[in-house]
Amino acid sequence: MLICAATNNAGKLKELRRILEKQGHTVKSQKELNIAIEPEETGTTFEENAKIKAQAICAASGIATVADDSGLAVDGLDGAPGVYSARYCGVHGDDEANNDKLIADLEQVEESKRTAKFVSAVCFMLPNGKSITVLGECPGKVIRQRKGTNGFGYDPLFVPDFVGCEDGSIKANTQQLTYAQLEDWQKDAISHRGRAMEKLDRALSDFLQTAEK
Repeated sequence: MLICAATNNAGKLKELRRILEKQGHTVKSQKELNIAIEPEETGTTFEENAKIKAQAICAASGIATVADDSGLAVDGLDGAPGVYSARYCGVHGDDEANNDKLIADLEQVEESKRTAKFVSAVCFMLPNGKSITVLGECPGKVIRQRKGTNGFGYDPLFVPDFVGCEDGSIKANTQQLTYAQLEDWQKDAISHRGRAMEKLDRALSDFLQTAEK
């Protein structure tokens, strides 16, 4: 299936494309389809924001569209930055500034309260307006300084509880590697976005059978 990935975030696009193509789909980015709009994320949940983006980009592209809204929820910050993860520092998409603010805000937080989870809501929208939304989560913790370069956003500060294995299974993250220190296949097996996309893949066939009628 030809799918538009509703994002202008290079790191997120790379991840969505990698996961969707493994599932047998062909992915076109907003840029490739000459769609420059950036829908305002006015929702109060990840699910609401994912649907807002999917709806707007699907209308503009005229093809099936997948949109993700994701973020980091830290227990010691009462779930922040949450839906404001991309603009935590006050500027949308400034990864370095967002990470700096997170480090500063957690400076006095004890280790037991640095537990966190990455959350991803993925909405798949058809041009007829019908949609399906799934949610994926990855538990872990936030460390005090960046580690690794293979990632984006808060990846260098987030240590997941588990990592993927070459045989497709998962194991405890005994080496305490961050998202940004993992190989792509290690991350995809346990990531919040990977989990959500797995759910979407399992549900998509039944959804299409009814939604396209």
